[in-house]
Amino acid sequence: MNTVDAKRVLETALICSHQPIQIRDLRVLFSDALGADTIRTLLEELQLDWAQRGVELVQVATGWRFQSRPEMREFLDRLNPEKPPKYSRAVMETLAIVAYRQPVTRGDMEDVRGVTINSLVLKQLEDRGWVEVIGHRETVGRPSLYATTRQFLDDLGLASLDQLPVFDSAQAQANAFARLGEDDPSLQLNMVLESSESAEGEAAATVDVDLAEISSTALHDDAPIFELSSPRDPAPTGDDTHEH
Repeated sequence: MNTVDAKRVLETALICSHQPIQIRDLRVLFSDALGADTIRTLLEELQLDWAQRGVELVQVATGWRFQSRPEMREFLDRLNPEKPPKYSRAVMETLAIVAYRQPVTRGDMEDVRGVTINSLVLKQLEDRGWVEVIGHRETVGRPSLYATTRQFLDDLGLASLDQLPVFDSAQAQANAFARLGEDDPSLQLNMVLESSESAEGEAAATVDVDLAEISSTALHDDAPIFELSSPRDPAPTGDDTHEH
């Protein structure tokens, strides 16, 4: 099979797939006749082939996928004009702590935020598939250790945690994630992160969920941040009101 035909096969498989595909799985398309390095080279050529189109080929944590470009958002939004649901600021701040400080216990999260974290906040993140328990700290009570998942990276359009935007302080990290919007990945090719204005007050601050596209330019302090997908369950209202 020549290069042109091989690229057509890869392109077709990726476009027709609802999930990212890893290179080892793409090798099955060619009965393992093509090596991983060859397939990666073909994928990189496909990226260039699609460089001037409204859809791009990207590598995320669980493989390769096609997704729409950020500049297409204005038009894609017209297909889903309904007002999206909202996330509480507490949920996104907690997610930021896990993302940047993992593995962490619930106590660690509460120390950073300075308030007791509502159990529904962690449940929301677990149900959405963004965080999971990966073990227990060997201390009194053996508290659960939380970390982000590969699904979290996929929803951000990232291949690894190293690609998370760098912030100088914990507060900057929390503020960034507290502004995250989101969309359900099953409804489109991708999602992107977009900042929104912070509302006054801890419990009152929420984030509008919106149609989005993953933006490779959203990894800078002065750029729009990420957009994630919608929760399966109603978002919790926020933290418990008492402090340490």
